[in-house]
Amino acid sequence: MRLMRCMTCAVVLLASAAGAHALEFKSVGAAPAILYDAPSQKGRKVFVAPRGMPVEVVLTYGEWTKVRDVQGDLSWVETAHLQARRMLVVRGANTRVRAIADDSGVPVFTADKGVLLELADPVAGGWIKVRHRDGQSGFVKASEVWGE
Repeated sequence: MRLMRCMTCAVVLLASAAGAHALEFKSVGAAPAILYDAPSQKGRKVFVAPRGMPVEVVLTYGEWTKVRDVQGDLSWVETAHLQARRMLVVRGANTRVRAIADDSGVPVFTADKGVLLELADPVAGGWIKVRHRDGQSGFVKASEVWGE
């Protein structure tokens, strides 16, 4: 009986800790960054991440950060190559960025799959305020972008 109570407490604690964990996103800085398969420059180079590419931070180990990209691939990057400025990547073709946070809002512009948009304001009611590098801004559904 005591073992059962201990196991129940452990499950409750693990579940609450998992739910409390918030995702952390960053972006590759002003210059492209090399992604490695290990936290070392001696590791195998797996990809050159373009500037502005959003990544999910999985963990930080010294001067290295393990990240997940939009495809779900894991790799390591030197922490110095990441910036706090938040960028989002469009998931699908012809994504409409609207003047207001509503499906009835007038489209300001459309963005194709892979286009980077800067996060202007966080999610509110399923919509995110974004800004394109040419200065146009508007609202996009959170489900249509990755990096938030």
